Amino acid sequence: MKNFKLIKNKNFGELPKTSGVYSFYGKNELLYIGKAINIQNRVKNHFNQPSYRDDLFIDKVDKIGFFETGSEIEALVFEANLIKKYQPKFNVVWRDDKNYFYVAISQNEQKIPYIFITHQKNYEKTKYVGPFVEGTALKKTLRFLRRAFPYYTVKKHPKTKCTYCHLSLCPGPDPDKNLYKKNINNLVAILEGKKQKVLRDLKKDMKKYSQNRDFENAAKARDQILSLEKIISHAHIFEANKTQQAWPKTEGFLQTIMGVNKKISRIEGYDISNIQGNQAVASMVVFIDGTADKNQYRKFKIKTIEGPNDTAMIKEALSRRITHNEWPMPDLIFIDGGKGQLNAALAIIHPHTKRGDGAGKKINRSESRSGVGVKEIPVCALAKKNNELFIKGNKDPVLLKTLPREIFNLILQIRDESHRFAITYHKKLRKKHLLTE
Repeated sequence: MKNFKLIKNKNFGELPKTSGVYSFYGKNELLYIGKAINIQNRVKNHFNQPSYRDDLFIDKVDKIGFFETGSEIEALVFEANLIKKYQPKFNVVWRDDKNYFYVAISQNEQKIPYIFITHQKNYEKTKYVGPFVEGTALKKTLRFLRRAFPYYTVKKHPKTKCTYCHLSLCPGPDPDKNLYKKNINNLVAILEGKKQKVLRDLKKDMKKYSQNRDFENAAKARDQILSLEKIISHAHIFEANKTQQAWPKTEGFLQTIMGVNKKISRIEGYDISNIQGNQAVASMVVFIDGTADKNQYRKFKIKTIEGPNDTAMIKEALSRRITHNEWPMPDLIFIDGGKGQLNAALAIIHPHTKRGDGAGKKINRSESRSGVGVKEIPVCALAKKNNELFIKGNKDPVLLKTLPREIFNLILQIRDESHRFAITYHKKLRKKHLLTE
């Protein structure tokens, strides 16, 4: 990382307001590598609005490094290459191979390459590029690069043209195999950070075609060069996260509503999905500073409850969840349900809480096996009828529509996402069961 410029801790004015990659160093080790649309703003956020992850290392930061890339795609690729090479401590701590993203290049029986994104490197005779941290940005990058280098995403193409063929994003049912493989090699080279080499090779090809008076292929090479340069320079693949920028205000509302003074960053949402108790599942979705973090979603197949009993299923799911000490504990728990579901959650999270009115007192963790290692976590539940929000410590529910718009939107988003994730898993199990029968 010799090309990185270094500044002393918190000299933010020396950081550029351009896209690129930044790094945090302790006194004797590399702590973390990240990418950003605006390096200065992103680094400031680590210090001024730290997430629970930042709290693990931010006080250890001694120096900050940065490297301007000039484009978001180059920042994505450069970050991936650096993480792979240097294995920074706090990038590795949070993720294993299942949580990173890889671009896989495999081949069908005719040795025609096709491309897909995967979490795991468990396919034989497949090339992997990565790891990439952010799936959404990677998908956008591939979508843009497909304009310059059309590729297959499935093993077998139909005998007629598909929708992507008509959009010039697919090589079609009968491609020039040599040209297609060359395009795939160029795309892979871009993802490996070899943009300049690809551009040089394309310019050589264009010149050679022109000298041979093959003007059709010369024009194709020229169009690829122009398309690639435009894509890399102007493609926006990182989302400017407005939710996170406005999080301090939303967090303040949440603290007031939940009656707590402590920080709220990690919110976990739970829902149950089943048909008369069959193929029952529970979902756990995770929101960090108001934004869904799908890499941390978890699902539970209900094992001990027979028949339709949502409250008992909530208890099972939360009982199993709190045994996972390797998962960070939530700052707030949200349950899709009413007072019954709230009290079911409290029975696990706060086993010595007096229930019946949703009110509670602080528990002594040493008094309860279920509560061992579980801090005082605020809990709430949203009943579908009238959107009534039941909150631990409040006798009466609060109508969601009376709360600030930021809270209204956030609660509904968590509710909808936990429901979607649960029902998707339930349908998968139900389908598998039917196929088995």
